[in-house]
Amino acid sequence: MKVLHLLIALSLLYSISLFALEQDVKLDKYISDNKKEQFNADYKKNEAQSSKLRDSWIAPINIDYGYSRSNPFENKQKQRDAGISMNQPIFQSGGIYYGIKYAQASKVYGDYSVDVLKRKLVKDAISLLMQIKQMEYKETKQKLQIENSEISLAQKKEQYLNGQLDSGFLNNAIIERNIVIQSLYDIQTNKQRLLSQFKAISDVSPKELEIPYLNILNKNQFLNNNIILNMSESEIQRNGYNKDMTVAKYLPRVNLVAGYNWQKSENQTFFAGSSTVSQETNYYNYGFRATLPLDINTFRDIEISKIEYLKSKLVIEDKRRELTAIFEQVMQNIQNYDNKKNLSSENLDIYNELLSETKDLYTAGYKTEYDVNLLQNSVDIENINMKIFEIDKQLELLTLYETYKK
Repeated sequence: MKVLHLLIALSLLYSISLFALEQDVKLDKYISDNKKEQFNADYKKNEAQSSKLRDSWIAPINIDYGYSRSNPFENKQKQRDAGISMNQPIFQSGGIYYGIKYAQASKVYGDYSVDVLKRKLVKDAISLLMQIKQMEYKETKQKLQIENSEISLAQKKEQYLNGQLDSGFLNNAIIERNIVIQSLYDIQTNKQRLLSQFKAISDVSPKELEIPYLNILNKNQFLNNNIILNMSESEIQRNGYNKDMTVAKYLPRVNLVAGYNWQKSENQTFFAGSSTVSQETNYYNYGFRATLPLDINTFRDIEISKIEYLKSKLVIEDKRRELTAIFEQVMQNIQNYDNKKNLSSENLDIYNELLSETKDLYTAGYKTEYDVNLLQNSVDIENINMKIFEIDKQLELLTLYETYKK
């Protein structure tokens, strides 16, 4: 009964809130501030890279200035010049449009890539929380098993002293007690290892975090709202724009060219003994330039971009097949855990019936307190087993929820 009270206290300590991960849950709370800042930096980097790609068609305005001095004929000559020029594309056979769309698609793909890494880390944190909870249950269960082994040892000791058993049975009971105690130490060691792993990715104590309850997904839900497939779809879109952009690179283009130049010379001498001359000039120019690139690798470059586009279409089908296999395996594993829960439920009914009858026999003086305690512990152990199997189911579902985003 003392262990049962501990179990109740433990359940209160680690209360599980029933909310589904696909709802508007703040996943950031499961990971450390440092890791959140790293992911935010990745999102900002994607934004900056997308803006850079989007505006890459806008040519720079070049500003230059020059100054020089010389004295070839004993006269100090000065020359200064400055200029502003630009060579701005205004038509690239669709290349400008596809370049902008490619930049936008690249940002979407990049954000999905960060989302995948972030959800993987959150999944690891939640998995550790569930395993810690499971270890708490296993620790309580093991203490009940230790209590049963001590009862069994006490019974065999009495029987040995009364001449009803030889020393071999007593020795086996002692060995069994040692084994279950050592198993408790192993469970406690594993729990500490899980706590250390959780501490490495989160700033919050496991006791302060809720463990989500995950609902069963059907195959359509899992595949239609899957972040991996969404990322693959965005890659197809990105590669499609890249293909169109590559084709446009080898088509006619028109650039607007314009410039303004200024030059000033002082004390300029053309030969020995001649007079010095100073002059200042400035002028502008504008117009357009049409270009049609002829490159031996044109068709190869276009073919490569087409292959990348077609390959990305094949990849998404492969990803869909992999995710379907994962879903089916998870569902099979969940069914196995349901079978184990059902078996524990059947055992629980048997133990409860035996416990009720044993209590009556104990009251009548036909059974000992040892018998009652053994069966009571067995009832508690089966209850804990059902909770452990439920967490096993949740861990399986977590595999699906890692990539499920609604």
